[in-house]
Amino acid sequence: MIPPAPEQGPESGPETAGRGVPPRPQSLMLSFFGIHVLGTGTALSSASVIDAFARVEVGEDAVRSTLTRMVGRGLLARHRRGRRMYFSLTARAAQVLADGQERVRRTGAVNDDWDGTWTLVGFSLPESWRRERHDLRSRLVWAGFGPVQSGLWVAPGRVEVAPIAAELGLGDRIKAFHGEAAAPTEAGPLLRTAFDIDAIAGEYQDFLARWGEGAAPAEARDDLGRLLLLHTDWLDLVRRDPHLPAEHLPADWPAVGAEALFRELSGRYEPGARRIAEEILDRWEPPEEPEPPEGSGKRKKSVEPGV
Repeated sequence: MIPPAPEQGPESGPETAGRGVPPRPQSLMLSFFGIHVLGTGTALSSASVIDAFARVEVGEDAVRSTLTRMVGRGLLARHRRGRRMYFSLTARAAQVLADGQERVRRTGAVNDDWDGTWTLVGFSLPESWRRERHDLRSRLVWAGFGPVQSGLWVAPGRVEVAPIAAELGLGDRIKAFHGEAAAPTEAGPLLRTAFDIDAIAGEYQDFLARWGEGAAPAEARDDLGRLLLLHTDWLDLVRRDPHLPAEHLPADWPAVGAEALFRELSGRYEPGARRIAEEILDRWEPPEEPEPPEGSGKRKKSVEPGV
């Protein structure tokens, strides 16, 4: 399952994301539901989500608007229980989160088994297709591609492109190839052209600075908040890291230390986060169909809109 496009404008993309930018509310929300809801079949009340997010200094208005926006994007389902509103993961969001967790689990700090093969993707989209271009670039970045030149992207190794083309409905606009580089093209310079290796290293160094030496971010009030911010930061790094071949990276590649730090801190914060979650999260297993997103025309007139 291919992840939804990040919360960015139509002309931007994750390949141009700046360093040191705090996690966006939707990224935090997806991480939160991934940690505490994925695989449970339960929904959380909006009030308890608001309580949890106050522990990372995200206000009530931002939480409510993010929940509503994610319902509209098909990532969360909304359920009414008396006067309370509950939110659960949709099948789409569950697949996205499971893919992210698997990526964190299986992706080591370095790629030391590259066999020299490449996947190339070429595409041509009309200038007016700004949204489609943004979505395609977002998915290509997630899949480990970088731009070589206009309309041509490359990733080390064999990457399946058909699912990306099918989900975006761009099968007739995308051309994909597997192969090896031929002279005069060399792997090292090609990687430097397609990927900003210094920027990737800088992001790992930022992670080490933000989380190193036992100093969690100040906005996290307890282990629940610390685990949420830690997982959101790390998944964002893993999502943007194309997992380049180790033989073409500096010997002191900072991803190695950053990965060790992530796993150490995750193990440290998780028991406390689980304990706090049991205390504050209002869970419910919804038996009925969720409410449709606003604007679908299926909402009953007697039900008031809102979160």
